[in-house]
Amino acid sequence: MQKKDHRIYKKDAGGSVLPVYRVGVLPVAGFALMSYACTVEPLRAANLLSRKSLYDIIHFAEADRAQSSGSASVERVHEIGANVELDLLLVVAGGDPFGFDDDATFAWLRQLDRRGVRIGGVSGGAVILARAGLLAGRRMTVHWEHAPMLAERFPDLLIERRLYVIDRDRVTCGGGVAPLDLMHTLIAGQHGSAFARLVSDWFLHTDIRAATAPQRGGIAERVGSSSPHVVEAVSAMESHVADPLSLRQLALVAGVTPRHLNRLFAEVLGESAMDYYRGLRLAVGRRLVRSSTMSIGEIAEATGFSSSGHFSNSYKNRFDVRPQTDRRAGRAARV
Repeated sequence: MQKKDHRIYKKDAGGSVLPVYRVGVLPVAGFALMSYACTVEPLRAANLLSRKSLYDIIHFAEADRAQSSGSASVERVHEIGANVELDLLLVVAGGDPFGFDDDATFAWLRQLDRRGVRIGGVSGGAVILARAGLLAGRRMTVHWEHAPMLAERFPDLLIERRLYVIDRDRVTCGGGVAPLDLMHTLIAGQHGSAFARLVSDWFLHTDIRAATAPQRGGIAERVGSSSPHVVEAVSAMESHVADPLSLRQLALVAGVTPRHLNRLFAEVLGESAMDYYRGLRLAVGRRLVRSSTMSIGEIAEATGFSSSGHFSNSYKNRFDVRPQTDRRAGRAARV
């Protein structure tokens, strides 16, 4: 059966009838303003530069205003669940998307899906889509900070570590400035690459990145070494946070002996391979302690520690503070 066209049509200055693409935006409390702006502003600029209403941007929120992680907030136009015709809905989330647990929102997202609305998630928004059961069998991405935990919670998800992924009726994006690249692609698909380039140039965004571009700087750049053995080992470590590899397994991946791998890490990074690995896992744990509502036991499991006590002692040795104390201090600083 052919899908009914619910779009609004408006006439431009020359009398031509144009479809208006209706984009719903759901900023979840704690969203990053950068991710939000890079999602919405290209659509606003497209209207401005074309001198036509190409896009209607419609905001939804739980409360009258959605508070960002900073001091800015976005005013709600419609309540979640409102019967508004949309072509695309984008959920923009940051902070602790795993702590978002609203059955009414999940049900509304599933309802939109049944109506044929294209649905997407920006930054941590993909976590909310996953919790609503909307990413099964779809290739997707999420901000790199949330990827390990998402994979732990939903092991069957097809997570790709790239800027954005468009898979049929799903659109997911890593957040930050990546939505600028995503919106360039969406606008180009609807109005041509020349016009999309005008929009990108408006924001001095002259180097359009492909969807397959990485979310983070290269490992060699981050660790300050071009040694292929070190790079391969660190890559394996980052892919196995919840299920740590042994030194022998890391050495096998790197193509050297365990002894040689330890010598390389000592020369390049000033510590043994396993000490570096533990520090990497603890760094992930500290981000979760400070920004999530997960219990210490859950964080310990997500970062590959045998118990909450083992995690807590290792945390204290690394950061000179207990995770519970660190969490309380972080919350007090945000008040």
